[in-house]
Amino acid sequence: MNFLKIFLICLCLFSSPTWALERFHWSPDQTVVGKFKWHVISPKETLLDIARWYNLGYNQIVLANPGIDPWIPPVGEKVLIPSEYVLPEIKNGLVVNLAEMRLYYFRKEGGKNTVYTAPIGVGAEGKLTELGVYSVVRKKKNPSWHVPKSIREEDPALPAVVPPGPENPLGAYALYLSRGAYAIHGTNKPWGIGRRVSHGCIRMYPEDIEALYPLVPVGTTVFIIYQPYKLGLKEGKVFLQAFPDFEKKISYPMEEILRLARKLELETGFKIRIYWMKVREILKKTRGIPSLVGEVKERIPPR
Repeated sequence: MNFLKIFLICLCLFSSPTWALERFHWSPDQTVVGKFKWHVISPKETLLDIARWYNLGYNQIVLANPGIDPWIPPVGEKVLIPSEYVLPEIKNGLVVNLAEMRLYYFRKEGGKNTVYTAPIGVGAEGKLTELGVYSVVRKKKNPSWHVPKSIREEDPALPAVVPPGPENPLGAYALYLSRGAYAIHGTNKPWGIGRRVSHGCIRMYPEDIEALYPLVPVGTTVFIIYQPYKLGLKEGKVFLQAFPDFEKKISYPMEEILRLARKLELETGFKIRIYWMKVREILKKTRGIPSLVGEVKERIPPR
């Protein structure tokens, strides 16, 4: 075997992107998963290329690296890969957090609490998915897109039905939801992941939906939530992950974080101390990065 063949084999083995869903185990007292990484920008790379390589959305990579041009980042610059996540408040079934632009799928595997996660594209302004509880009513590989009347009114050039193929915005896989015309599906425009781009459906990278599709049975409960602020535990410490509240749904962020802290106390049975000055600092400029904001104290005595 010549040197070139050996080099190519090594490149395939050691240069694979962290695509196709991230998977973690978690417990009620360990609800911060993953870890940060760093990436040195190569020639001709954009932050969008790097985001997809590490299974992040556009919003995550840009928020974590303010001041870096996403389209022409400086070669040799180190960028933060924010691949650490505070799990959302609901930890059951499929959870779509619109504010974070990220999906979580919770299930038991080998008796362990397991979560899969991937970035998503969400509805454009005025077209955000309606919050609530849904279920997966059917699944389809290579779906046709039956163009809704409202979308054809916006673009009369669209046909009534778009067949499977590279022009189909649903991609190669779709999970249809029980309310409205919503679906969780792939996309033929992957750079829209981590952006507000759809008419209300949930878009995923093609490699992520391909991996998720066989895991999710028909009947799975789907929670569509809007949670820009998440509080979680890791090794006895409290972490806050805050995203921009682009819909301005949280009138009093400090009260919301206090509510989350009290819920953590109820779920774990431990008293929690929050560093409120640190919380205020994070809320002034949300970057989507889990940050230390407190610690677990003594166990709450039974009443």
